[in-house]
Amino acid sequence: MRPATEALIVIDVQNDFCPGGALAVAEGDQILPRINALMAEFPTVVLTQDWHPHDHSSFAEMHPGAAPFSQIEMPYGKQTLWPRHCVQGSPGAKFHPGLHTNPAQMILRKGFRTAIDSYSALFENDHKTPTGLAGYLQTRDITHLTLVGLATDFCVAFSALDAAKSGFDVTVLQGACRAIDLAGSLAAQQAAMTAAGVHLQP
Repeated sequence: MRPATEALIVIDVQNDFCPGGALAVAEGDQILPRINALMAEFPTVVLTQDWHPHDHSSFAEMHPGAAPFSQIEMPYGKQTLWPRHCVQGSPGAKFHPGLHTNPAQMILRKGFRTAIDSYSALFENDHKTPTGLAGYLQTRDITHLTLVGLATDFCVAFSALDAAKSGFDVTVLQGACRAIDLAGSLAAQQAAMTAAGVHLQP
């Protein structure tokens, strides 16, 4: 068992991000065995869950004429528009049935505010509205985070960058993640994470 100061953060292992889902990440389900095994090593396990209202502003169909995966300017900056996914209470928003959820001490839902997206597990996309996760971890004297899940170049990377900025020692296990890789986004986010002091491991 790892020290009490370490936590495993499992990002968005949900049906819509796995093969067959509305926003499927290639091989997204192949990381499940490793993630489930890792849970036994950590004294604290947190699961995050994308949890969008049906009319979320990040959905392409909410913007007439806009194509999925295009970008628009929102009050908080650039926003990629996505196919409708992880709608609150829908089958696609549920955790993948192969994911062990019992070891989790906390399930954090994000992206539930209609007007703003939330890739990161720590802050919404305005980079200033907290989800409460950092406070939860800090009050438990957790200093080291290991991140796994979907997708490497979006929700995992944004979470890792925000966690490093918040003072945590952060490791991303890339072999327990899968990426969307939208127009070079994977390489760009790997470089950003390395520059921020995030440890990228296989």
